[in-house]
This record gives sequence, C-alpha cells and structure tokens, in this order.
Amino acid sequence: MDTGGETAQHDVVLSFVGTQAKVQKSGMVFPQNLPERSWEQIGANLRELVNSSAWWLADWLIFGEATYGWRRYKEAIERTGLDYQTLRNYAWVARRFEHDRRRDGLSFAHHAEVARLSPPEQDYWLRKAEQQKWSRNELRRALRASLAAQSGDAAAIPGDGDGEERAAPDPAQPAAAGRGPRKVTTLTIELSADQLEHYSKAAAAHGLPVGEWVTQVLATADRHTAESGTA
Repeated sequence: MDTGGETAQHDVVLSFVGTQAKVQKSGMVFPQNLPERSWEQIGANLRELVNSSAWWLADWLIFGEATYGWRRYKEAIERTGLDYQTLRNYAWVARRFEHDRRRDGLSFAHHAEVARLSPPEQDYWLRKAEQQKWSRNELRRALRASLAAQSGDAAAIPGDGDGEERAAPDPAQPAAAGRGPRKVTTLTIELSADQLEHYSKAAAAHGLPVGEWVTQVLATADRHTAESGTA
C-alpha cells in the first residue's frame, strides 16, 4: 500500500509541532514533563499550520484548475472532504493576492476580509492590521467604519465588544435635533495607486480611515468656500 502521501503529511505536521508531542491522525499525545513554554509554542505553530493550510488548499485547487480543467472541484471535494463553496471561497481569495502580497504575519481570514477591495486598498488595510496587531474582527470593524464613512451610510457599526451598536458619524454634517433623513449622494473618485498611498498616509497621520479623512477635507474646503463667498 502506498503510504507516501501519509508520510509527507506527517512530516509537514512535525515541522510545525516538533518531536516533543506524538502526532496521530486522531489526536496528539503529550509527555508529562513537557515544559509550559513548549506547550505554548506548539499551540502557536498549530495556528500557523491551520492558516497555511487554507493557502495551500487554495493554491492546490488553482493549479488543478489551470492544469487539469473543469474536473478540479469534483476531484477536490473527493480528495479533501470539503464542500464546493468552501473550496471555491479559498480559491477566490487566493486569486486576489499574488504570493508576494500575502502577509505571513496575518491570517488567511484577514486577507479574506479585504479581498473585495482594490489591490492598493488591500495593501493599506493589511499593513494597518499588521502594524496595529488587529484581530480579524478588529480589521472587520475598522473596514466597515471606513466604508460607512465613504458612503455616508449611518447604519449601525459593531462596537468594540461591549454589546452596543454605534452609528457611523458623518464628519461633514453637525448633529441636528429633529432633522429628518438626509438624501445621500455617493461620490466616486478615481485615484492612482500613488495617490491612494499618499492619501492613506495622510489619513493615518490623523488617526482616520482614508474615506473619513477625505470626507473631512471636503467638508473643510466647503466651509472655506462659503466663508470666502460671504466675506
């Protein structure tokens, strides 16, 4: 019986876990004298293994598609036991990030959160998540807040774990009691990658998402124009 595949898989797991624990298909056995530091390191390595496996499955599937054609998903489902939608999602995220744009310090889930954005926006948010050491959920909250500010959407945004919902503020409009719903117009601005990078840095210097920063700049310019016209 050919056990080459099982041996290779076992070697991959050992490269993450080490030899202090005994690795089996159905579990892991630890020695009684295992140091706490070693136990902590094994946990961290297992997290990396889980994260890497998503990328590996995605790249494996993409290669199969390019090399062997449309039968890839049927074969992939049979070989992995994963459902079609899961595999398709993995491959979709992987296609959005070339290998040199994937950040080892962030999880596959981090990349999935920003996969729908343009490449410059993806790079900005992933860099920020890495610098701020955001979890996937923290990145999601920051991204939703930024998108809400860009669209002028006052829909509730998840809070910071305190169970409350917070509405996205509109920096361009002061609060007014009794005011009815405002008509919202979406403005689309096309920027080059260099321009987006420049504006993103300026926004980060003010501690704001780029969309919110642009909104504030436009509001300030509007006030200056109004003041000049009445002078």
